[in-house]
Parts: sequence; C-alpha cells; structure tokens
Amino acid sequence: MTAGFEMWDYVVFVAYAILILGVGLWVSRDKDGHEKNAEDYFLASKSLPWWAIGTSLIAANISAEQFIGMSGSGFALGLAIASYEWMAALTLIIVGKYFLPIFIEKGLYTIPEFVEKRFSTNLKTILAVFWLALYIFVNLASVLYLGGLAIETIMGIDMMYAIIGLALFAAAYSLYGGLSAVAWTDVIQVVFLVLGGLVTTYLALNTVSGGEGVLAGFAKVVEAAPEKFHMILDESNDNYVNLPGIWVLVGGLWVANIYYWGFNQYIIQRTLAAKSLKESQKGILLAACLKLVIPLIVVIPGIAAYVMVNDPEIMAGLGEVGMLNVPSTDQADKAYPWLLQFLPVGLKGVAFAALAAAIVSSLASMLNSTSTIFTMDIYKQYIDPSANDKKTVNVGRISAAVALLIAVIVAPLLGGIDQAFQFIQEYTGIVSPGILAVFLLGLFWKKTTNNAAIWGAVASIPIALALKFLPKYVEAFEFLTPWMHQMGLATLLSMLVIIIISNIEGKGADDAKGIALSKELFKTTPLFNIGSFVVCIILAVLYAMFW
Repeated sequence: MTAGFEMWDYVVFVAYAILILGVGLWVSRDKDGHEKNAEDYFLASKSLPWWAIGTSLIAANISAEQFIGMSGSGFALGLAIASYEWMAALTLIIVGKYFLPIFIEKGLYTIPEFVEKRFSTNLKTILAVFWLALYIFVNLASVLYLGGLAIETIMGIDMMYAIIGLALFAAAYSLYGGLSAVAWTDVIQVVFLVLGGLVTTYLALNTVSGGEGVLAGFAKVVEAAPEKFHMILDESNDNYVNLPGIWVLVGGLWVANIYYWGFNQYIIQRTLAAKSLKESQKGILLAACLKLVIPLIVVIPGIAAYVMVNDPEIMAGLGEVGMLNVPSTDQADKAYPWLLQFLPVGLKGVAFAALAAAIVSSLASMLNSTSTIFTMDIYKQYIDPSANDKKTVNVGRISAAVALLIAVIVAPLLGGIDQAFQFIQEYTGIVSPGILAVFLLGLFWKKTTNNAAIWGAVASIPIALALKFLPKYVEAFEFLTPWMHQMGLATLLSMLVIIIISNIEGKGADDAKGIALSKELFKTTPLFNIGSFVVCIILAVLYAMFW
C-alpha cells in the first residue's frame, strides 16, 4: 500500500461507508402502507428542502474529475482553472432566476420532457438517446476511471478492482432508494468532502511553509510560483489553448456552464424535486456560495504540490514516501493522490473518505438520472406506456444497473489521459452547443419551430467537428485553436441555423408551443436577490485580486 494506511484510517473509512449505506437504505425504506411510486423514486416525493438541494448539487458536481482532475490542472496551469468553479456560481444564479421558474411550472421529471412539451416527441427522443450515451460513456466512465486511478495510487489496489468496488458502493443504496437516497446521503457526503479537502489543503500549505501555518504556506506558494496565480492567461502561456484569456469570462465557458447547470439532468433533477420554487432557488443560492470556496479544496492543493515537487529542500524532507508516485507536468492528475500520502494517521482516512464521497455521490446521481431518462422518456414512451408505478420503479433500477455495468467495462479504456478534467470538458463541448442552442431559443424565443430545433441540434455536430479540425489545416482559422472558441462559435452558428429555418418555416409568426413569459414568472425573493448580489461582488473581488 503506497499510502501507508493504518488501523485508524481503515476505522474512519469503514465508519463513513457504514454511515452512508445506513442512511441511504433508511431513507429508502417504504413507509407503512405506501409503496414507492415514480415520484418517490425519481423526484424524492418532491419534498427536498433548500439545504438538501444546495448540498446535493455540490455533491453531484464535485467528483473525481474535480478532486483529481482540477488538482491536476492546478498543478499544470494554476489558479486559472478555478474559473470553472467561480463562473459556475454566477451561472447558478442565472439558472435559479430564469430557467427554474419555467421548469418547475411545467412539473417536469426530466429535461427531455421539456423538449417534448415545447417541441416534439421526436426531438425529445433524439436528445434522450444523446444524454444516455453521454452519461454512460463519458460521465460515468470518466468518474469511475479517475476514482480507480486515485485508489490505485493511494492504496495500491489494482484499478479494475477499485472501479468495481466504487460501482458496487454507489449501487448499494442508489439503485434501491432512488433520488431520495442520493440527495439525503449527499448532505453527509458534502461534510466529508469539504472537511477532507480542507485537511489536505492545510497539510499541503503547512508543509510548504515548513510548519509555519496555512497563511505562511500560501504566501510562499504565491512567491514561489507567481505564474500559477493568474486567472486571465495571455497568449504566450502554454495553457492558453485551454483557457483563452479574457474569453473565459465572455466566451465559450458560458456554453459549458449554462449547458451543465441549466440543462443537465443529473444536476437539475435536484431542483425539480424541491418543495416549491422558492425552496429550489434558495438551494441554488447555497450551491453558488459553496462554489466560491471549492477552488480552495481542489485547486490550491495542486498548486502547492507543484511548488513542493520543484523545491529540493521540501522533497528531501518528505523522505522515501515523497518519491512515490511523484506528479509531473505530463502526469498532473497524480498531484492530489500524491498529497494524501503525507496525511497523519486518521486524517488520511478522513481525506480518503472525502474523495470516495465525491466519487460515489456523483456516480449515484448520474445513475439515478440515467435511469430516470431511460424509464420516463424511452421505456414509458415506446415500450410500455401503461406501466404502473411498481414496474416503472423496477425498470429504473434495472436500467441503472445496466448503465453501471457498461461504464465499468468502458472506464479502464480511458487510461493514459492527462488532465482528464480538460479532456472531459473539451469532448463534451462537441455536443453541448447544439443542445444549448435548442434550449435557449426554445425557452426565450417564441418563433422557434420544431423542425428548426431538430435541424439545429443535428447540424451542431458537424459544425463543432468542422471548427475543431479547421484550425489544424487552414491557417486562416488558427484563431479558433482554443476549444472554448470553437464551442462558443458552434453555439452561435447552431442558433443561426435554428433562427433562419424558424423564420422560413413560420414566416415570422410565433410558434404554437412558444412559452409565454412575464415579469411575474421571474420574480425572486429579497433573500435571493441580496444573496446573488453578494456572490457577484465576491466574484469581482476575486478576479481583481488574481487578474
């Protein structure tokens, strides 16, 4: 075992596992005289309070791709990668104010269901199949792979066994209990996630300072690697292709963020399960506030690891353990697992439990949403429209199990990917522009027609692929080399396709299924407004400090 786990580490981790499984199964139990129905299983009986929604959103979002992937990107390129987290805080506020009121008013189970109500069953099916493929082959598989990599690095367990163990752990409570089990255990997962992340950050910064504390360590990290503390990279930076300067704030990152937080089933499903719209918006605001501190526990450790690895004096003080699995520029994703080796007995178990919490909570969320889309948008639509609640819930469980099995088989094939977080973002960016174009125009432009939306969604893939390869072969398109530029332009071109076809087909008239919007629909509480203003001020200060 490379991490030197001792008895108390195992005690802490086993206690965490028992707690999660126990709570998950307890909240999943059928109440006296009430058999679990579709709303119970897929939307937690629409009973989630704001604090459960907010913490569950973060638990579903923060996974191995953040702990391992973003720490790796912090090691490789620095604090600039935190834009994904900080810009997400602003995106959440937008989603809470402008998207949620429409979704909740329509009583949705799934995001594809909105497409059916606004456009057609055909387009809903196209998008449902796309999401199923994306969740299984990209999201589930990548989380399992990165989780397996972490466990292999920390504990020396073969990756395949680690992947299977994570899959079984997530399945143990999420397949039986549905969204209720996932959401309520997420509240506990977030406590472990934040506590373990803070412990690791403390250790890394304290080590850099030679035991003089976190503030001294942070000052030394900034002094030793000032190039790692620029949020806006210039074109001379080797990582400009991934984070293209000011365009991170005003360009393609908005596509990734709005798509992920606004139209991603395994994220938005929590908000659809709220007691009310106001409760859901309070949950969104809590998640936005938590997003502001996430870089502290997932990016700073990666930068600290970079400073440690490049300081011979610190490395000498780490002894033999420090030479195990040392991260490098071409193996940046080893940064976080490498740091965990130096935690003291007991705290190592806490940090490992935090990493497991991040992985398992995301797996459980993705599984539940995969089964929801398959069951409600494919099975009930085409296979058995008259299926009762019992059969529907059972199909949900079986489909989640099948999705998990496929992901377990695919996960090891992702080996060898460096900076996996960037890889996932880049390749999801090929398909997200068309989806975002369909949703934005479907929500806010009444003239959008069904045929135009279908053509826009279908055309977006060749458009995105063309923009991806053109810079490599046509000199005039070299400015599109950063994939965020490709993603932003692909979205605009997809929207243009939809607008042109809608105007030709509808002759300028509103579509019959266009959504009637009003100021009252988007009215929010003083708490939400004040909280949103505070988040925006903090964001402005952060970007001013680390410009």
